[in-house]
Amino acid sequence: MLIGIITDTHENMDKIRKAVKILNERKVDIVLHCGDIISPITFKEFKNLNCGIEFVFGNNDGERVFLVEKFKNKGRFHPPGYEFELDGKKFIMMHEPVGIEALAESGKYDYIIYGHTHKQDLRKIGKGMIINIGETGGWITGKCTIGILNPRTNELEILEI
Repeated sequence: MLIGIITDTHENMDKIRKAVKILNERKVDIVLHCGDIISPITFKEFKNLNCGIEFVFGNNDGERVFLVEKFKNKGRFHPPGYEFELDGKKFIMMHEPVGIEALAESGKYDYIIYGHTHKQDLRKIGKGMIINIGETGGWITGKCTIGILNPRTNELEILEI
């Protein structure tokens, strides 16, 4: 299983288009978006993904009701702190990095995935891996990145787009 990770797209349609193209080429099984998608207009590009998307809301996401409606056949939106299992691994996904060190130290999660800071944060604490791929939209740092995680091998690849 391959998991695509994106965050903070901030309605940068060109970067979303490029991310979708790469994620499709790499044949990811699911995409995790860690918030700040911004508006439903982004569906124009995300609809081209060949897999589903799990979103958590970010602090800048507006029109939440319409986002949920627009993406209802493509993905699901969750409040931050969304816990789930994929490929036998335990995940928690959020936008803002609330208590991430404590979550990692708890040993409950294999992956703690977040966004918000627009800075890469790739750390291992105990059995938990903390992952922030930076930002996909590139508005703050100018560096646009996505991640591809293989939970079976515990390998994370960061790609600049």
